[in-house]
Amino acid sequence: MKQKRHFNIYRQIMIFFLSVLISVITIHPFMIKGEETKTVRVGFHEEPYFITDDMGRWSGYTYEYQHKIAAYTGWKFEYVHGTFTELLQMLEDGQIDMMGNISYTEERADKLLFSSVPMGTESYYLFVGPGNTHIKEEDFSSINDRRIGVTKNSFQQTIFQSWINSHNVSPKIVELTNTEEESLKLVGDRIEGFVTVDVYGTPEVSTPVWKIGSSDYYFAVNKDRQDLLIELNEAMGIIHDENPYFNTELHEKYLRNNQTIYYLTEKERDWLLDHPTIKVGYQDNYLAFCEQDKQTGELIGALKDYLDYVSTGFENADLNFEAICYPSSGAAIEALKNGEVDCMFPANLSEYESEVLGIVTTPSFMTTEMDAVVRASDQKEFIRQEDIIVAVNEGNTNYEVFLKDNYPGWSIKYFVDTPTGLEAIARGEADCVIISNYRFSNIAKQCEKLHLTTVYTGVDLDYSLAVKQGNPMLYSILSKASRLVPDSVIHSSLTYYSTEDAKTTFLDTIKENIVPFLITIIIIVSIIAALLIRDIVAERKIIEEERLLHSLNEKVFYDSLTSVRNKGAFSEYLDQLQDRVDNKEEYEFAIGVFDCDDLKMINDIYGHDKGDVYLKNTSKLICEVFKHSPVFRIGGDEFAVVLENDDYCFRAGLIKQFEMAKNGKELNKNRWEQVHVSSGIAEFDPEIDLSVHDTARRADKIMYENKRLNKQGR
Repeated sequence: MKQKRHFNIYRQIMIFFLSVLISVITIHPFMIKGEETKTVRVGFHEEPYFITDDMGRWSGYTYEYQHKIAAYTGWKFEYVHGTFTELLQMLEDGQIDMMGNISYTEERADKLLFSSVPMGTESYYLFVGPGNTHIKEEDFSSINDRRIGVTKNSFQQTIFQSWINSHNVSPKIVELTNTEEESLKLVGDRIEGFVTVDVYGTPEVSTPVWKIGSSDYYFAVNKDRQDLLIELNEAMGIIHDENPYFNTELHEKYLRNNQTIYYLTEKERDWLLDHPTIKVGYQDNYLAFCEQDKQTGELIGALKDYLDYVSTGFENADLNFEAICYPSSGAAIEALKNGEVDCMFPANLSEYESEVLGIVTTPSFMTTEMDAVVRASDQKEFIRQEDIIVAVNEGNTNYEVFLKDNYPGWSIKYFVDTPTGLEAIARGEADCVIISNYRFSNIAKQCEKLHLTTVYTGVDLDYSLAVKQGNPMLYSILSKASRLVPDSVIHSSLTYYSTEDAKTTFLDTIKENIVPFLITIIIIVSIIAALLIRDIVAERKIIEEERLLHSLNEKVFYDSLTSVRNKGAFSEYLDQLQDRVDNKEEYEFAIGVFDCDDLKMINDIYGHDKGDVYLKNTSKLICEVFKHSPVFRIGGDEFAVVLENDDYCFRAGLIKQFEMAKNGKELNKNRWEQVHVSSGIAEFDPEIDLSVHDTARRADKIMYENKRLNKQGR
C-alpha cells in the first residue's frame, strides 16, 4: 500500500513536469527551435525595396522588413538577385523560398502562400515622357492605340486591364521583362507610356498622368514551405502588436518622397490660371517663424524661406505668393474668413476648432518643441504643481488650442504681449508662459534679469497653413507643397532666424563687456591727462595706448575658450568680402561651416569642463587642417572657415584630409576627446548668391543636411 502511494506521488510529479514542458513549448513556437537556424532564400530586386549604396551597403523597404522578421524567427537569409519577373517565377518553381512586394491575386494564390497581413500599400500610375503631346490628362480616349508598357505577369498589368475596361479605352499593351527603371527609360522610344508604382517616376524621364489604382502587397512563400509561412505570420503579428505604425514608418522612410507630389493636376493648374497670386496672411513679431521687416515691410523668417522654396518646387507650375501681415494669428484667421487672404499662418487647430471657424488646415510642415517659462525657484516642481496660471498673449489662438489639448486644467490669464506676461510671472501673478524653443532667444535676456528659466513641456506643436472651407483646389495645392520642402531645410531656417531674433541693446553690450569698457574709459582719461602734463610724455603715452587698444581689439574679436576668432570677427570678415564683391573684384572663395555633434550629451553626462575639452579638440583639428584659412567660432558648437587663395584651390583635398583626421581622432579612449563634426562647404557663386551671406547660409544648410545623414548613419 505504501509503495502504491509512492508510485502515485511519483506519477503526479511526472505529470506536473510534463505539463510545465508542454506549456513552455506552446507559449511561443520559436522556443522549440533551440539552436536551429534556418537559411531562407529570398529574392533581391530593385530600389526602393532593395537599395545598394556607393559603399556596397544594403537597405530598402523589404530589406529592412526582412531584417526585422529575422530578429523574431532567427532566420538567416540567402539573397538571390534578379528582376521582379524572374524572381517571381523562381519563387513558383521553388528556387527561392520567399519574396516581398507581391500583390495578391487568386491566380497567384493557387501557386504561392501569402502572409496573413500585408507588408504595405502601393499606388500605380501611368507615366509618359516629358515631351509627351499625345496622351492628354483631361481625355482618357487619347490613350487609344498608344503603346503602353507593363511589367509582364505583374499585378499592375492586371489592375491596368481592369482600368482599361472601366474607362472603355483601347491602348496597345506591351509586356516588358526589364526592371521598372529600365522600362521607364523606354518611354518616348519603344513605348509611349508605362504603368508602374509611383516611387519609380523621375521628372527627367517620366511624368505621371493618371492614377490607375492601388493595392496591398504581401510577403509570398513557396507552396511547399508551409513551415516558413507559420513563422512569418507569427513574426509579423508580433511586429505589428509591438508597433502598429511599422508599415507606415517604412513607407515614410523609403517611399514617401515619390515624384507624383512634384506635379499639379490639370484642374489645379486651371485654378492657378484664375488665381495667379495666392495671398498669405501671417502673424507679426513671431520670429523665427514669421515677422514683418521693420525697414522694408517684407516678410522675413522661416515662412519666407518656405514660400520661396515651394514657389518653384513643382515641375509643371510655379506659385506666386503675396504675404500680408497681421498683429496676431487670431487677426489673420479673421482676415481669412473675410476673404482678405487665401490662407494664413501659423495654424494649429484641432478638427473641431477648424470646423467651428469654417477652415481646414494643411499637413504640418514646421514643428517646434514647446517650453514653459517659469520662475527659477519653481523649475524642479513646476510640472507637479496644480492650479497653474499660464500667461497668454491676447489673440494667440494657437497657444489657446495647445493648452486645451494638452493642459485643459490650467487657467489662462491674458496679457498684451510676452514681455508683460514674463513680468507677471516674476511678480507671482502667473506661473508660466508657453513659448516655442525657437523663440526663446528674443526673451532670454529679460528672463535672465527676472530670474526665469525654461522647462520642456514634453509636447511639440505642429504648424500648418489654414485655408477657408470650400476651396478644395487651393487646399490640394498647398497640401502637396507641404511635402516638397525637406525637414532639414525647415530646421536650418528656423535655427538661423532664432539666432537672428536675439536683439542686443547698447546697454546690454556694456553690461556683457564691462571690464573692457572700463579699461577703455581709463585709457582715454589717461591719454587726456598725459597730454595736459607734457607733450613729449603725451606723445609716448599715445603710442603706448594705441598699442593697448589694438591688443584689446584683438581680445574683443577672439574667442576666449578656443583662441580662434569669434562671431563678431566673422561678420566683419564677411562684410570685407562683400566689399570686394561689390567692387567687382575677380575673387574666388568658399565658406565652410562645422557643427560639433553631441555637445549637449557630453555636457549633460560628463560635465561642461569635458564639453570645453571637446570644443578645444574640434577647434584644434579645424585649425590644423585649414592652417592657411581664418577660423571662427560663430556659436556654442559651430565654427566657420573662409577658404581663399591656395586653400580655395585645394579645398577638395583639405576636406578629405579633414574627414580622415576626424576619423583618426575617434580612436581615442574618452568620448569628449573624440571629434564628431558635421560640415558643409559652399563656393561663392554670383549666379545664385545675392550676397556673401547667402553663401554662408548655403554652407549652413549643407552642414545640417550632412548632420542629419550622420545621425542616421550612427
